[in-house]
Formats: sequence, structure tokens, C-alpha cells
Amino acid sequence: MNIAILMGRMTRDPELKYTSGGKAYTTFTLAVQKTRDETEFIDCVAWEKTAENIAEYFRKGNKILIQGRLSVSSYEQNGEKRKFTRVLANSFEFVDSKNSGNSQNSNRNNYDSDEDEGFPF
Repeated sequence: MNIAILMGRMTRDPELKYTSGGKAYTTFTLAVQKTRDETEFIDCVAWEKTAENIAEYFRKGNKILIQGRLSVSSYEQNGEKRKFTRVLANSFEFVDSKNSGNSQNSNRNNYDSDEDEGFPF
């Protein structure tokens, strides 16, 4: 079973982009507190409506909870094979807003893409 649930803060504003085929996607990094003194930075990608909503409603510093799955991809650079892992987010929840610390809304777009291969980035 491959399920990832993360809560963290956006490290930068998500930017909505489109593939050559017209599919919306956004990439973002979450700062997830591992321990009191340690933070991990997790790369994430969302597709279609989930991507559009994240790009519209979240900015750097906003806290978000995402659910998705781990994706491991590989590429070759200078003759050396490299791997990287990211989370493919298929749903999210608002954790806080600028006016309160309470959970506000959720987005249950269960978009589950097998588009790990051929990312445009």
C-alpha cells in the first residue's frame, strides 16, 4: 500500500503550469516538521483540479494537509543515473487561514494519476 499524508507549510507560492497536452499541474515543496528541531522538505506535485485549487488558494507560508502517494522517478545526468522521490497529491485540506488557526475547508478531489512517467519537469 502506498499512501502518504503530510502536513506542512508551503516553502514558496505554487505556480500553475500546463503540459503540452493541456493538463494543469503545480509543483510545490512542503516544510514538514520531523522533530522539534528538524524539518524535512518534501517535493510534491498535484494535477488537474487539485493543482488549480492549490495554486489559487495557497501561498508561501500557508499550512496544508495533503494526501497522496509516493512516486519514485529516475533520470540520467552526465551519464549518471539519478532517482528522486516526490508525493503525488490527490487531495488536500486547509489547515489554517490568515484570520484563524482553525481548519476551514477541504478538497477531496481524488485525482489519482499514473502520470509518473514523462513529467514535463
